[in-house]
Amino acid sequence: MANALRLFGLRSVVTGAASGVGEAIVRTLVKHGSEVLALDSPNSGIENHFASVRGVHGAVADINAPDVATRIGKLAADELGVVDIVICNFNLYGDAPITDADEEGLSRIVTRKTSLVEGICDQLQPMMQSSPAGRIIILGFNRAVFSQDGTDSYARSEAAIADLTRRLAAGRAKFGINVNYIQPGAIMTPESRRVFNSDKALRDYCIKRSAAKRLGEPVDIAKVALFLATDDSVFVSGTGIVADGGIAAEQ
Repeated sequence: MANALRLFGLRSVVTGAASGVGEAIVRTLVKHGSEVLALDSPNSGIENHFASVRGVHGAVADINAPDVATRIGKLAADELGVVDIVICNFNLYGDAPITDADEEGLSRIVTRKTSLVEGICDQLQPMMQSSPAGRIIILGFNRAVFSQDGTDSYARSEAAIADLTRRLAAGRAKFGINVNYIQPGAIMTPESRRVFNSDKALRDYCIKRSAAKRLGEPVDIAKVALFLATDDSVFVSGTGIVADGGIAAEQ
């Protein structure tokens, strides 16, 4: 119980917060004492989703709107004032799971995520510079975004997020802000469930490939995010943690 409120007094911004990994992270941060601005799309029900949870402010931020970064900056200023922790979680999926041959599809989602992360972090940076514990955590792409023969694209998406993380970390080190990413494996969320229900071969492939022999749950990622949000990770920046259950020796 000594660490039950290890984020007490810290203020967090979480995107994609109404379901899946984002929701699990919000509930984990609040449980450990953080005040959270939880953001999601207009049709997500985010404004009332956490109505019974003390310390959570739910608000709409449409990632398809051209001024979404500016809106998030204003919401954070109005609701929190100072920002300590930023969780960049965007549920970007193609029309179908991306294959290794789909260069355009891969480029589109990577470019979009990079733009969103950079824009939001730039807007929130002035509010983070006075934080004694600045943390930016970027969520990579769920394995379900990619087809069974999209392994190379999945790896390239992580490489792009790793490069983005290193650049952001280098630029914010002088302010004491750590930047890291989490590369999830196949995590069961509302979006991935729809993919796996229509492509059971992909689901079975992900389970077989995992040393854990199961799909991940949102809480598996939330626990990693908690580590990166706390002082336990004070000497960790510009890098990532892969949370995919491990790779099975026999596949």
